[in-house]
Amino acid sequence: MAEASISVGQDQFSCPVCLDLLKDPVTVPCGHSFCMVCINGCWDQGDQRGVYSCPQCRETFTPRPVLRRNNMLAEVVDEVKKKLQTAPPAHCYAGPGDVECDFCTGRQHKATKSCLVCQASFCETHLKPHYNVPGLKKHKLVEASKQLPVKICSEHDKLIEIYCHTDQQFVCYLCTMDEHMGHDTVAVVAERKDKQNQLKELQRKSQQRLQEKEKKLQEVKQAVKTLKSSAQAAVEDSERIFTELIRSIEKKRSEVTELIRAQEEAELSRPEELLEQLQREFADLKRRDTELEQLSHTEDHIHFLQRFQSLCVSSASEDSHSLTLLQRLSFDGLRKSLSDLKERLEEFCKEEFSNISLYNERSSSDDEQSLSSMKLPPDMAVHSKLQSREDFLQYFCRLTLDPNTVNQNLSLSEKNKVVTYGGKNQCYSNHTERFDYWYQVLSKESVSGRCYWEVEWSSEVWGCVYISVSYKRISRKGWGDECRFGHNNQSWSLCCSPSSLSFYHNNIQSELSASSSSRIGVYVDHSAGTLSFYSVSDTMTLLHTVHTTFSQPLYAGFMVNLSSVRLCDRK
Repeated sequence: MAEASISVGQDQFSCPVCLDLLKDPVTVPCGHSFCMVCINGCWDQGDQRGVYSCPQCRETFTPRPVLRRNNMLAEVVDEVKKKLQTAPPAHCYAGPGDVECDFCTGRQHKATKSCLVCQASFCETHLKPHYNVPGLKKHKLVEASKQLPVKICSEHDKLIEIYCHTDQQFVCYLCTMDEHMGHDTVAVVAERKDKQNQLKELQRKSQQRLQEKEKKLQEVKQAVKTLKSSAQAAVEDSERIFTELIRSIEKKRSEVTELIRAQEEAELSRPEELLEQLQREFADLKRRDTELEQLSHTEDHIHFLQRFQSLCVSSASEDSHSLTLLQRLSFDGLRKSLSDLKERLEEFCKEEFSNISLYNERSSSDDEQSLSSMKLPPDMAVHSKLQSREDFLQYFCRLTLDPNTVNQNLSLSEKNKVVTYGGKNQCYSNHTERFDYWYQVLSKESVSGRCYWEVEWSSEVWGCVYISVSYKRISRKGWGDECRFGHNNQSWSLCCSPSSLSFYHNNIQSELSASSSSRIGVYVDHSAGTLSFYSVSDTMTLLHTVHTTFSQPLYAGFMVNLSSVRLCDRK
C-alpha cells in the first residue's frame, strides 16, 4: 500500500508545466500548484498584455498575483522524494515468465536463486541468510527455476541426485537403499559428464555429415552449373553456325539472282535491236499506206501514173531480215537444279539432325549416369521421379484469381476460380493492377518452390486460351506486347485452341505437334528453373518444358478470348 501511495503521490505532486516533481512549489489563486520558476516563466510572457492565466484551468488574474512558496506542500514533496529514492527499481519486481521470491510479501520480487534443500526460491534480499548463516551455507543453490518439484523425490521428499541405469530413472539416495537397492546407479553429475562426452561425439559426427552433405551439394550445384553453361554455349554456337549458314545461303541466293539478271540482259540485247528495226519498218509501212490512200483519190492522171510506179517499186522490195519468232527465255533448268539442291539439302539436314539427336540422347544418358553416380540428395532428384499424376499432386497448390487484375470484359465466378469471356464491360473499379486492354487475369497467390496446379478450359471455334505464368511486374496498361502474356520476357504461355497448340515466350512462337486435352497440368520448380505443361487424362503427357532461371516469384495467369478457364480442385 505504501508503494502504491508513492506512485499516486508522484502524479499528484508533479508540475503541470515541466511534468516533474514540484520545486519550490507555489499555489496560484485558482488552487493549482506549479514550480515557482515554471509559473513565473509563463507569466513573464503575458506581461505585455497585462493578463495572467493558470496554465492548467486557464482562469485569468488581473493584476499579476504575488507568489509565495507553499511550505507545507514543499515538505510533502520532500517526503515523496525520499520514498521514491528508497523504493526498489521496477526491474527488481517479478514480471510475466519470471520466478517469484517465495518469501516476499505484497508485491513479489524476482528470484535470483533456488535452494534445492529449502525447495524455495529467493530474491537478493531474502537470499542473504544463505550467504551468512553457517547452517544455510551448505545448501545447494541453483539458478532460479520453476521446476523445483521435479528435482525432489516424490516418495522420500529428498533431492534427486542419482540416476538408476537399471530402471532408467532419477532417484534420491534413500531410493538406492530401498526400491533400487543393488541396481546399477551413478551420481547425476557423473552421468552428465558421461552423456556430455557422448554429446560431443554426436556433434562431431553431425558436423562431419554436414560437411559431407555440403560437399555433395556443392558438387551437384557445380554439375548443374556446368550443364547449364555447356547448354548455353551449345545454343550460342548453334546460333552462330546457323547464322553463318543462313548468311552463306543468302549470298548464294544473291549470286543466283545476279546470274539470272545477267543472262536476261545478254538475251535481251538482240531482241531489243530487232524491236527497234521492226518499229521503224512499221512506221514506213504506215506512211506508204497513207500515200497509197491519197493516190487513190487523185484526179491527175499523169501524177497518178508517176507515183504509182514509184510506190510499186518500194512495195516490191522485201525486208532485209527474216522475222523469226524469238524463243522464250527459259530458266527451267535453273529451277530444277535449285529444287534438287533443296531436296538434297533437306535430306542431308534430316540425316545430320538425326545424328545430332542420337548424340544428345547418348550425352543425356551419360549425364544422367554421371549425376546418379553422385548420389543426388532426394530433394535434388524429385523432378526426375515425377511420373504419375499422384506424384505431381503431392505438390498441388490451391490458387484463386485476383479481382484487382481481371480485365473489364472478363467475369469471375465460383469464388474466383472460374474466368469467362463476357464480351461486355463488367464495371469493375479502377485499379493500377488491372489489365485494361488484353483479356487477362493473374492469380492472387504467388508460386514458389515446387508447385503444381490443373486447369480445365473450353473455347468456341475461333477462341483460344493462354495458360501462363508471369512475374508480377508485367505491364498492365495498353495494348503493347509488354502487357501480353508470352510476348515479353516477363511471362511464359501455352496457347490452346480447338485446332492448334503452341508455346510463346519473349514474342517467339513455338508450334507444338502434340495434341492437347481440355485439362492441362502446370508444374513449376522455381529454384530449379523448370516450367512444364502436361495434358492430363488417364496418363500425364508432356506437352512442353522450359529450362530457365526465375529471378522473381511467379503468378499463374490466363488470357481468355471467346473461352473460359476453371482452376481445378485436387481430386
